[in-house]
Amino acid sequence: MQKDLTKGPIAANLLIFAVPLMIGNLLQQFYNIADTWIVGQFLGADALAAVGSSYTLMVFLTSILLGLCMGSGAVFSIYFGKKDENCLKNSICLSFVFIGAVTLVLTGLVFCGLTGIIRLLQVPAAIVPLMRDYLWVIFWGIPATFLYNYFSNLLRAVGNSVTPLAFLGGSAILNILLDLLFVLTFQMGVKGAAWATVISQYLSGIGMMGYTLLSCPQLRIQKSHMVWNRNIFKEITGLSSLTCVQQSIMNLGILMVQGLVNSFGAGIMAAFAAAVKIDSFAYMPVQDFGNAFSTFVAQNYGAGKTERIRKGIRSAVISVFLFCMVISGGVWLFARPLMGIFIPASETGIIEAGVHYLRIEGACYIGIGLLFLLYGFYRAVRKPGMSVVLTVISLGTRVALAYLLSSISWIGVTGIWAAVPIGWLLADITGIGWYILRYRGGD
Repeated sequence: MQKDLTKGPIAANLLIFAVPLMIGNLLQQFYNIADTWIVGQFLGADALAAVGSSYTLMVFLTSILLGLCMGSGAVFSIYFGKKDENCLKNSICLSFVFIGAVTLVLTGLVFCGLTGIIRLLQVPAAIVPLMRDYLWVIFWGIPATFLYNYFSNLLRAVGNSVTPLAFLGGSAILNILLDLLFVLTFQMGVKGAAWATVISQYLSGIGMMGYTLLSCPQLRIQKSHMVWNRNIFKEITGLSSLTCVQQSIMNLGILMVQGLVNSFGAGIMAAFAAAVKIDSFAYMPVQDFGNAFSTFVAQNYGAGKTERIRKGIRSAVISVFLFCMVISGGVWLFARPLMGIFIPASETGIIEAGVHYLRIEGACYIGIGLLFLLYGFYRAVRKPGMSVVLTVISLGTRVALAYLLSSISWIGVTGIWAAVPIGWLLADITGIGWYILRYRGGD
């Protein structure tokens, strides 16, 4: 099921490889959408606010592991493009040990710092017990997140984007069923929603690991590959760590904004929790297309096919532009009924706040679509530091403007929403400008 992206029609291969990624991450969103819908409809606004704030925190924590796995995936793709099997397998061994150790440390730290984390997020007193209950369970899923993302990125690096989709689809269905069982039948409250997610995560994580070890002998390491290679480890930690920093900065900025949102009260928290789910669901396909594009660039970079990369860039930009135009129009037109999926019709104030957010963000999805392509490109050509720079520009602008504008009484929470697309725009200008200066000349 591997796919060599260094040959064949570019646009068709990119789309064929990207579509399972898109479908897979859309399914992954059902983890959180199922929680949000069931909690919002049956447990009330306070429970929804607790789960929504927890979601933002978990996105930040898992982004650390996701960044490490994505960085390692770029290394795997480069060696796969070079057809260097020994270095590929050695890098698999070294990266698994490295990221696995980080996972254990991270899991221990979040359990020890749970009280401080909740205080940092400025959670209203009425919501603290619910958030604590939810987080205490959901933190147990961090190792499962590592397993799924590690083996998914490994398989995608060698062109297999279908298998991760299959496992994720099964776990998404299980998550929804368990949500209904634990929350509605067993009356377990927010803990039930959390356990549904954790159990489903372990199904996909352990399943992906088992599949890779049993069904992919070309990726199975031998004793000869379990050796220390300073150069390969340096390459893995360099790409992985900087990609991790980029992902973490991105989500740390979002987490800081979450704290600001929380200061506006439970109503805005609930609106933000629901709107962010819709927002993430809407632009998730272009994020996945950016990851597919990164694999394409990395394989061709390893194979030394510079002109093919340039042609791929043109195809990718056109595809992202067309998709963003369609999805922006859809979110703008259907913002209110989309909010109604998560929020009861009687909560008119919460719905209006969410619609306001969606119409500001939804009009500007092309900005984040281009940014995902830039992240993927710079990661694939071993310049992850540039992705960090773009993230700092995007999120730094977002956080600074959010706090500045929202402090002006006649702007208020609108300033938080408007800061986001401004950050995207400035990062896009920087990333495209650097590409023109550095790469258009053929360097």
